[in-house]
Amino acid sequence: MSPSQCRAARALLGWPTQQLASHADVGVNTVNRFEGGQDARMSSVDKIRVALESAGIIFIPENGGGAGVRLRKVDPA
Repeated sequence: MSPSQCRAARALLGWPTQQLASHADVGVNTVNRFEGGQDARMSSVDKIRVALESAGIIFIPENGGGAGVRLRKVDPA
């Protein structure tokens, strides 16, 4: 997950930084540093990624068309 993917995922969910930090159990400064392209502990980045994936985000790897994010399709009940 890149910083830009993190920002895009958060935007798709409509989450402010504080909400992501709360769901990931990391500090707001950690989220801000990572999204700003600064160093963050891998364990913190992993927590952020898990929180976003748990909320329905799918990370699309770089495959020639550019890395990205999307929301998981909701199965009709």
